[in-house]
Parts: sequence; structure tokens; C-alpha cells
Amino acid sequence: SCDTTEICNCSAMGLDFIPPGLTAKTTVLNLAHNRIKHIQSQDLWQAVNLRALLLQSNKISSIDEDSFRSLGKLELLDLSNNSLAHLSPVWFGHLFSLQHLYLQGNSYRDLGQSSLFSNLRNLSSLHLGNPGFSTIRQGNFEGVVLLDQLWIDGGNLSQYEPGSLELIRKINHMIINIKSISIVSAIVRDLLHSVAWLEVRKLDLSELDEMQLLRVMSNCFASKLSFKESLITDATVPDIVSIIADMPKLEEVELIDCRLLGTGRWKMQIHVNQSQTIKVMTIEKLSIEQFYLFTDLQNVQGLLSLLTKITVQNTKVFLVPCRLSQHLRSLEYLDLSSNLLGDQSLEHSACQGGWPILQTLNLSQNSLSDLEMTGKSLSHLRHLILLDISQNNFGDIPDVCKWPKTLKYLNLSRTQIRKVTTCIPPTLEVLDVSANNLKEFGLQLPFLKELYLTRNQLKTLPDAAPIPNLVAMSVRSNKLNSFSKEELKSFKHMVLLDAGDNNFICSCEFLSFIHHQAGLAQVLVGWPDKYMCDSPLAVRGAQVGAVHLSLMECHRSLVVSLICSLLFLVILSLVAVGYKCHAVWYLRMTWAWLRAKRKPRRAPPKDLCYDAFVSYSENDSDWVENIMVQELEQACPPFRLCLHKRDFVPGKWIVDNIIDSIEKSHKTLFVLSEHFVQSEWCKYELDFSHFRLFDENNDAVILILLEPIQSQAIPKRFCKLRKIMNTKTYLEWPSGEEQQEMFWENLKGALK
Repeated sequence: SCDTTEICNCSAMGLDFIPPGLTAKTTVLNLAHNRIKHIQSQDLWQAVNLRALLLQSNKISSIDEDSFRSLGKLELLDLSNNSLAHLSPVWFGHLFSLQHLYLQGNSYRDLGQSSLFSNLRNLSSLHLGNPGFSTIRQGNFEGVVLLDQLWIDGGNLSQYEPGSLELIRKINHMIINIKSISIVSAIVRDLLHSVAWLEVRKLDLSELDEMQLLRVMSNCFASKLSFKESLITDATVPDIVSIIADMPKLEEVELIDCRLLGTGRWKMQIHVNQSQTIKVMTIEKLSIEQFYLFTDLQNVQGLLSLLTKITVQNTKVFLVPCRLSQHLRSLEYLDLSSNLLGDQSLEHSACQGGWPILQTLNLSQNSLSDLEMTGKSLSHLRHLILLDISQNNFGDIPDVCKWPKTLKYLNLSRTQIRKVTTCIPPTLEVLDVSANNLKEFGLQLPFLKELYLTRNQLKTLPDAAPIPNLVAMSVRSNKLNSFSKEELKSFKHMVLLDAGDNNFICSCEFLSFIHHQAGLAQVLVGWPDKYMCDSPLAVRGAQVGAVHLSLMECHRSLVVSLICSLLFLVILSLVAVGYKCHAVWYLRMTWAWLRAKRKPRRAPPKDLCYDAFVSYSENDSDWVENIMVQELEQACPPFRLCLHKRDFVPGKWIVDNIIDSIEKSHKTLFVLSEHFVQSEWCKYELDFSHFRLFDENNDAVILILLEPIQSQAIPKRFCKLRKIMNTKTYLEWPSGEEQQEMFWENLKGALK
């Protein structure tokens, strides 16, 4: 489970214990999502160089006190989501390098009587708590001076001793997930001057009587305040706004995944001094059940004039009142993405005098459908530089549109545009028209420096003449097959090209041209990931000059031609050799042999039609047909012989005829001679068809030696024939007539 860098991933392996075999080389050990219940002293003793130990989501209920004693270099320890009922300071006594400690999601109810973390001088982030966590005492955080993040998850925390967190001099990010407002108030009182970012989660701010407890927050010197998953009502909004406005150093306010009960008709006027410090407001996924009845926020208009950055995402905003827009006199950045703004409501929201110094506007993923009207509604914004109107549905766009003269960055990706026209402002320096199914791009954009055409249907590169100052271009995931040297040469200032996920055919000469041509692309980012032969030409993001190509990539056509020629010659040679050696015939014979092998050893007696099948060479046919056949078939009683010339079935494959004839005969006569052992057909018969007769080890084979045969004349392939001739008696044809009479008597006796 360990890679070359000694990072060992043993997560989700069903382990019941820490596996043995850890060495001093191990730097990261991931044992998350197993079934480990106990950590013993010796389990980690050898892992002295361990930097990260991940034990979350196990069933750990006990840890030996010296289990972590050897981990002096450990920087991250995750024990979250286990079953630890108590925490021991001895565990952490020797973790001098520990920076990140996660203990949330266990079953302990408190942190003990003393500090668990007094020896953790380098501790940076600490996560504590669980649903049953109930008590924080003074001294629990003794020794902790600086923290980047402290997360206390104590939904049911009921006892907090004042001063428990006061010893921590600085906390960059404090996350409090506690239901009790009184406990939150006590914690905030200890952190008035030490916390930079205060984040409150799952707090019920619906009770007006409890809001006074949070007045202490108005004295907090935090620069950022976040409310997440909290409940707010019309009745408590004035108090919350008042507290926020009075915080002396507050610069940024966040409301994320919160819920507002009401429609903005607050029962009392909000009387607060205008905050001189708040510059940034972020609202994401604010749920307002009756959002369509929400008021125009006149009560808070005076608080918004100094805001420089506002984000309101995914909150069902369908209109920004004109008077509210006009009060946003300092606004430079506005993000209204993922809302319900339409063409008419945008015209009202961006009214004359509204957003007077706005520079960045994000209207992506709204309900805009008229690009001409969108440009006209925003044309009076004299400082607008960046406009994101992606993921709207514009469709066909006109030829003429009116835009702010200062506009330099325009995002029109995923807007269903079928064709770009001169409606696009000529002042642009950056244009993104990705994912629009464009088939061509030919706009005159003299100042354009960056062009993004990803995921379109382009078959050729855009013409360089209308965009002479282009520095970077992305044509990834189009239908480009190739582009010429002349096309690239025309982009005189191009330094970055992303042409990935196309189907190019390029050569070494082409790549060399790119590298050496002065003023042309020196860096290729995302050069085609796949070619016609699935071979990447260059590593993504690599310098062109650093790319070393193989012979295949340099001379693809030549290499492919050579390979095809060699392959053709090899196939042609195999065909010629096969033809000369009767390869097809041998294959057929092999198939017949396999079929014969599967047949029963003997045919039933009722299927035996012949007394003997005669195997002989054609050169010996005169003796067989005129002498032997006459003698045997005219005997009394006569013998019935099977001869291939006379008894084979016409049209049937000869091998099948041989096998069937042998199986239908009581005996097989082999007429041996010099011609027999030289005959190819006799070889095939003995090799493929007669093996069953030999293997049965019975008297079904009768050998007739027509003439003397030298042993060296018998081929080595006839090993069974030689074995039979050496072990069985055979009949030898005599030259004398008296002896011939004895020969026929013996042969007839053998056949009977």
C-alpha cells in the first residue's frame, strides 16, 4: 500500500488493527475508514519519521499512553469520528512538531481537568467537539498561544467557564457550532481582541429577547464575520445589523446557507451609525420562502454606500431596486450569479446613476436572453471592465450592440450563441465564447490578447489578421484536423496555445518550425492529448524545445508505410510457405484427426461391412487388385475387401472415407513396400487415421511385406510402424509358388 515516496494508503481495507511492518521510511500513513478499535504501544514505534497519521472514521475506543511517543516529527494527527470517551494529555506529550489535530466526532464529554495541548507549541489548527460535548473548563487550552483555526463543535455545550479561551492571544479563524446564544456570548467575550475571522454556525437568531446577549459581539475586533446555516427573522434583523455596524474593525460580512423568515418589512427603523469599515458583503444560498414579496430594502440603503464588493449568489434575486443601486456609490465588484434576473429587471437594476464606479459584474446563470438589451442596460457604466454573462440563453445575436466603452473582459461561454457577430464589443482584450457550438470565428478585434474557443465545432483556426495582438488562444476540444505553418506564423505575438483534445496529424518538421520561428509560440499548453495513432506529441505545458520525439512521432507516414510493407511481405511469405507445405490440407487433416479421436473405439458389430480394409501404395495396385483381391474374394467362403478405388463414396472427403472404411472393417491390411513408406498418402493414413488401430493393442492390424524394406528406409515419423514390425509377426510375400500357397493359407487364417 506504499508508493515510492513512502506514502501508505491503507484506508477502507477492513483492518482491525494497525498493520505491522512500518519502518522509519514511512512518512504518511492513511488508516481511515477501517475497524480499528485499539492502538497499542508498539504499533507505531518504528515510524519515527511519520509526518501524517490519518485514523479518522474507525472504532478507536482506547489508546495506550505511549502509543505516539516515537512520533516526534508528526505534523498531522486525525482521530476524528471514533469512539474515544476520554482524552489523555500523555498521548500528545511528545508530539512537538504537531501542527494539525482533529478530535471532533468522538464520545468524550469534556477535555479533562488540565490542558491536553500544553506541549503542542507548533499547533496551528485544532478541531474539537461532538454532539455530547458539554463542558469547557479553564486551563483546557493552557499553553496554546497562536492558532490558525479553532473549530469547536458543541451543539449541546452547556457549561463554559469564562476565561477558558482568553489565554490564546491570536486565532485567525474561529468556528463556533453551538446552539446556546449565552455560551456563544461567553466565548466571544474571551475572544474580543484575539480573533480575526469569527464564524458562527447553526445559531438560532429568531428570539428577540436573546439578541441582547450578542451585544458583546459589537465590541469584537474581528475583521470578518460569518453566519452559516443560521435562522434570522424580520424581528431580529435590526439588532443584527446594529451589532454588525458597531463592530470597530469589521471589514467583511458573510451569510451562507442561512434562512430568513420574513419579507423585509421590519417593524422598527434601523438607527445605526454608518459603518466606516465594512467593505465586503457575501450572501450565498439565502433561503427566503416568500422572496417574491420582499421589499426594496430602503431601511438599510444608508449602510451600503461604502461597500466595495457585494456577492449575492443563488438567492433568487430577480430585481435590484434602482434606488438601492444608486446608493451603492462605492461598489467596484458585484456578483449576482445563479439568480433570476431577466432582461427587463436588469434594465431597472442597472438604472441611470446606479453602480457608478462598478468595474466587475458577474451575471452568469441568470435568465437573460437578449444580448442587445443586456449591452444597452449596462452601457452607461463608465468604469465597467469585466462582464461575465455566461450560462444565459442568448441564442442568435444581432449585428450591432451598445456596450460600455471601457469593457475589456467578456465571458459569453455556454450562452447558446450559434454565430458571433459585430455585436461583440471591439474594445475587448479577453473574450471567452467556449461551449457555444461555433463553427467559425472571424471578428475584427484589434485589442484582443486572449481568446477562448474551447468546446466548439471549429475546423480551422481563426484568421490572424483581424486579431493581430493575440497572445494566448485556447481551441481545445474542437474538430481541428490540422493547421499549417503559415497559419501559425500569422500570429506574430502568440506565446501560448492550448490545442488539446483535437485530432491532429503533425510532424517533427512542424514542431521544429514552431520552436525556431522568431516571434511564434514558444510554449504549447495542452498540445493534442491524442493523435491519429494515440501518441502525444508533447507533454502538456512543456517547452517546445524540450520535447524529444521518437521516430514514430517524427516520421509517422514513413514508419507506417514501412510497417505495412513488412507486414504484407510476412503475410505473403507465410502464404507461399503454407501453399508449398500444404498447410491448409494439414489443418483439415488435424481437424479430421480430432474428430476421429472423439469417436467410439469400436463400431457396433451390426455396422461392420468388410472383412478388411486394404491400405497400399498406388504403385503396388497391380499386385493388390489382380492377385490378392482375386485370391481372397474368390475364396470359399469369399472375403469382402474394402478398396479405395472401388468402395470409397464419391464426393466425400478422402480422409473421412478412410476413417469410415477402417471403422466398418474387422481388419486392416497394410501392404508394405518401398513405395508404401515413400507415399505421402500412406504417411497421412498412418499419422492421422490409423492411430486407433495401433492404440487398441489387438489383432486388427495385419502387415504384409510385399518386398524387403531396409529399416533406415522407414521414416522416423513411422515410429509406430517400426514398433509393430519389431514386436508383431508379419506375412512376407514369397517368390516361390509352393510358399505362396502357404502365404494365402496364413492370410486367410488371419482374416478369419
